[in-house]
Amino acid sequence: MGLDLIRDATIGQVINYLSRGRLLPYADQRPGYVVPKRFLKASEVGADTTTLCGEDYEKKRQSRGTNTPALERTDTTATLTGVERFRAPGSKTPALSEPERTSTPAILMTPGDGVVDIPDPYLIDWEENDPDNPRNWSFRKRGFVALEISLLTFSVYIGSAIYTSSIPGLMQEFHVSLTMATLGLTLYVLAYGIGPMFLTPLQELPLLGRNPVYMATLFLFLIFQIPMITAKNMNTVLAMRFLTGLFGSPALATGGASMADIFPSSQHPYVIGIWALGAVAGPITGPVIGGFAAQAESWRWPILELLWISGFTLAFLGLLLPETHGPTILLRRAQRLRVLTGNVELRTVTERADETASVGKVVYDALVLPLVLSIEPLLLFANVYVGFTYAVFYLWFEAFPLVFGEIYHFNEGLSGLPFLGFLVSGSLTYTVYCLYQMYHIAPRNARAAAAGKDLSPEIKLEIGLMASIFIPTSVLIFGFASKTTIHWIVPIIGAALYLPGLYLIFQSIIVYLTTAYPDYGAPVLAANALFRSSIASVFPLFGRAFFRNLGLGPGSAVLAGISFFLIAVYWLLFRYAHVLRKRSKYAVST
Repeated sequence: MGLDLIRDATIGQVINYLSRGRLLPYADQRPGYVVPKRFLKASEVGADTTTLCGEDYEKKRQSRGTNTPALERTDTTATLTGVERFRAPGSKTPALSEPERTSTPAILMTPGDGVVDIPDPYLIDWEENDPDNPRNWSFRKRGFVALEISLLTFSVYIGSAIYTSSIPGLMQEFHVSLTMATLGLTLYVLAYGIGPMFLTPLQELPLLGRNPVYMATLFLFLIFQIPMITAKNMNTVLAMRFLTGLFGSPALATGGASMADIFPSSQHPYVIGIWALGAVAGPITGPVIGGFAAQAESWRWPILELLWISGFTLAFLGLLLPETHGPTILLRRAQRLRVLTGNVELRTVTERADETASVGKVVYDALVLPLVLSIEPLLLFANVYVGFTYAVFYLWFEAFPLVFGEIYHFNEGLSGLPFLGFLVSGSLTYTVYCLYQMYHIAPRNARAAAAGKDLSPEIKLEIGLMASIFIPTSVLIFGFASKTTIHWIVPIIGAALYLPGLYLIFQSIIVYLTTAYPDYGAPVLAANALFRSSIASVFPLFGRAFFRNLGLGPGSAVLAGISFFLIAVYWLLFRYAHVLRKRSKYAVST
């Protein structure tokens, strides 16, 4: 870690840019850096221009004028998109003069007039053991960055449930109904499902990368909380809740992709599992933190706490969160080397690909393709099922006050403490999940690889199918055990059993979808986030009325019945999804 961590973070990038590389420099900005000859134009190779940094570079640049590149461009007709073409000794092909730049893949002419591909000398890619490649960072550095990404996700996710502590105060001060006050939770959850449709594609652009979007949206997330704290009417609160959810969405949608940037694919289940656990911890701890503040002060204090948490996160990550998107890191290197050498032909793979990409295709992939994919039977069920499990989870925010406030007579602060049961069950669930991956899935992958085969993507659904029984079991225990004649620990245990089902279903379906649709991971996950949030956002609006009118027991029985039906459909998906994949033009067919 060290200064490189600060240099690659947002604040370090600003310092590097303003100082023109004198402060927090990269290797190619340090005095004495030797430019690889393959990056120089053919006319410059052998000239006394290979050392182009520090004082030598500045003197050479100043002698030519500040508006000219470090090296004059002499080959005005060259446009390199492939590699050079040469004649080998003994070939019948006429000799070429100055190495010719072509717009076709470069070839090496052989004595038999055959062709052989040779590496592109002007392609900017990772070097061997490249220290700037996130996959080559030390485990300590990657672990620290993973912790930062989890903190970012936690800081935004906690904003959903921390608001529930403010609902009674909002009803009292602004004289609004419970449904109107609860709308602040609904709009927040809905917004962070809509946001990824527009904001996540920006993070896939090499020109921006992860960090600028993370930091800019987190800053807006912070700013829009201030009008909420000082609000004089309910409409202001609701508008700000929607905007904070919208601008907080990149952390919730792209955190897993950031984890995948820095860890090899064999470790993705474990690290994305940690990130998902951090995401679940946000809504769980929100009522705990906000309940005591609202009880001691007012409804504004839980939002003020959210402001403090997100403010600390913005400062901490702005100083220490490095860019993890590989194409963005390479693009910045290419930009520095183009200035350093004057060779405008230096390009990354994504730059060359972007030259052929149209704006219409980018818009289609970001906004239309997720909706097109979401109506496929396989994806439609997966999205609805995950959405339902999340919806019932958000119903707890309405059911807990009824149970622990009205039945067990906990005060406003204590009513949030039962949510800590989810943290206990979540930690145990993650441990079991890791053991399952290590001792069940990894050996099966090894055996399949030894036989030259790949495991079916449907194997990813296996653990989710087994864990799905926790959903109706948890709901039934919580609903029928919530009585004054039964100790309060029983409904807490019943509620805590919900998390293994939620967590493992989410993990299995998300991993399955990205495996079954490997070329469409971003639109598939964007569609899933939209469906999941849209369904989950509606349930809190009628949650309390639902349990009051039907009763906790019968209401829970209804939810359990729906869960049992969905388990049966889940089994059919596990058994026959391979048939649906073969009929899809987007999914893998093997």
